[in-house]
Amino acid sequence: MPSDRTPRPFRASDLARRQPLDFQVEPDQATRAALAADLGIIEVRKLRFQGSLEPEGKRDWRLEGTLGATIVQPCIVSLAPVVTRIDDKVIRHYLAHWVEPDPGTEIEMPDDETIEPLGTEIDPAQVMAEALALALPDYPRADGAELGQAAFTEPGATPLSDADVHPFAELAKLKGKSQ
Repeated sequence: MPSDRTPRPFRASDLARRQPLDFQVEPDQATRAALAADLGIIEVRKLRFQGSLEPEGKRDWRLEGTLGATIVQPCIVSLAPVVTRIDDKVIRHYLAHWVEPDPGTEIEMPDDETIEPLGTEIDPAQVMAEALALALPDYPRADGAELGQAAFTEPGATPLSDADVHPFAELAKLKGKSQ
């Protein structure tokens, strides 16, 4: 549920065409907890998204904002909590003339990943959640966490090491025999 600091989505038809509209989204603890669960992370400690929505041309809009968050994720090695600070600039261009391609039609991806179709609403809270999901570290690692080396082989056999399967391992063995 939105808190007092989470604005409702802006109806595109109600937006003033002559001036920017400033916004600030600061979800409450319950909303942050729900977002953390959706993202599969431990916690969203702090989250703030602020910026402005400005008209571009006759019918298009530009959303520009700053995302600030402190999140906690499990370490990929030890599962210990890893705290990360995220500070990202977020830009979206909402285009009124956007035409959705037919399903199954092969299309070329646009060079500008900030382009979105202009629907009936522009929701800064939704943009914030998407931007946070994209900004999460893929492989969070706790300080000092090391991935151990595992060796699997049948009983009585010597397991292969990285050096054994290196492309020049056989040449190194030959070099050692010749000296």
